[in-house]
Amino acid sequence: MRDNIHSNDLIRAFHEFFKAPRTAEVYNMGGARYSNCSMLEAIKICEEITKRQVKWSYSEANRIGDHIWWISSVAKFMSHYPLWRIEYDVPKILREIYDLNAERWLVKR
Repeated sequence: MRDNIHSNDLIRAFHEFFKAPRTAEVYNMGGARYSNCSMLEAIKICEEITKRQVKWSYSEANRIGDHIWWISSVAKFMSHYPLWRIEYDVPKILREIYDLNAERWLVKR
């Protein structure tokens, strides 16, 4: 499980901070509870978007030093910058990636 933040959401967060900087504050930025999924969920979403089966394999071995589960809390940032909100969830992020690349990916070779 990982959270995923779209660059648009992150840049808007940077802009909010730029407009009203707070000295020595540290924030975790990510998709939080709004935009997160497991790899298996991401594969399913990709298959739904593309109407194609994804070729993938699974390994039981964990990557060294990797978190098994991670979802960031953006609550502190949102309390400091209440006008900022996450606009992109995982399906919207993956849909945009597909829409912007489908023509190139689907070219017959």
